[in-house]
Amino acid sequence: MKILLIGCGKMGGAMLRQWINHDGNAFTVADPAATDLPEGITHVTKATSLPSAEFDVIVIAIKPQMIADLLPDYIPALKPGGCFVSIAAGCSIETLIGIVGKAAIIRVMPNLAAMVGLGVSGLYANPACTKQQVSDVTAFIAQTGRCVPLGSEDEIDRLTAVSGSGPGYVFEIMRSYVEAAKRLGFDEETSRALVFDTITGTVETARQSDASLEDLRNSVTSKNGTTQAGLDELRRDGKLDALLNDTVQAAYRRAAELK
Repeated sequence: MKILLIGCGKMGGAMLRQWINHDGNAFTVADPAATDLPEGITHVTKATSLPSAEFDVIVIAIKPQMIADLLPDYIPALKPGGCFVSIAAGCSIETLIGIVGKAAIIRVMPNLAAMVGLGVSGLYANPACTKQQVSDVTAFIAQTGRCVPLGSEDEIDRLTAVSGSGPGYVFEIMRSYVEAAKRLGFDEETSRALVFDTITGTVETARQSDASLEDLRNSVTSKNGTTQAGLDELRRDGKLDALLNDTVQAAYRRAAELK
C-alpha cells in the first residue's frame, strides 16, 4: 500500500519507525517540522507537493485541534476507495466525516510502547470500510504491537482509559517505586535497575503462565512473610483497587468529553 502520514511527531514518528522495519508498504510523510526521517521515506512539507489520488491510506497523526484546518488540503491525495486512519485522540468519526465527507474511516488508539514494537492499539472502523481495508490496516498497525478490534467508538474511549493512557499510570507507579527504593538507601541507578527489572520479569512471568494473577501473587506470598506484610499495606481498606478504578474512570470520562 501507499500510505501518507500527516504529522510525524512523537506518536506518528514512533509508529513509522516500526512500520519501516516491514516490507510491503511505501510511506510519505507530510510535516514541515519533520527531521531525521528514516531512509526510504518520501518527505513533503505541504499538501500541494503531493500528486492527486496517490495514496491507499492517509494516516492522520496531527493534534486534534489542527485537523479541521489542515486535513482538507490532503483529501485529494487519497485514491478513490481509499481510507483515512486517525490516531488523533478525542477526534470522533463524526467529526472527521464533517471534514472529509462520507468516507471509509478507521480510528486507532495506540500507546507509547508502539515505539519499541510492544504497543497496544484499539481499532474501530466505520461501516464505509471494506473487509479488505480493515484487514490491511489491522496488519500494518499490528506491526507496532498488539492490535485489538473494537465494535464501537465508546470502546475506543474505554480502551484509551486503560491502555492508551496506561503508560502514564505505569510510569508514575514506577517513579514512586524507585523513590521508595531510594529511601531504603539504594542509589538512583540501583533503584531503577531493581524496579525496572522486577516489573519486566514479573510481567513476562505472568505472560508465560496459565495461572491467574491471584494464584501467581499467592505463589510468592508466604504467610506472615515479607511479601504478606507489604501486600497488607498495599491492599489496606481496598485503597489500591479503588485508586486504579478511579484512575481509569476519570480517563474514560475525559475521553468521552473530548469527542
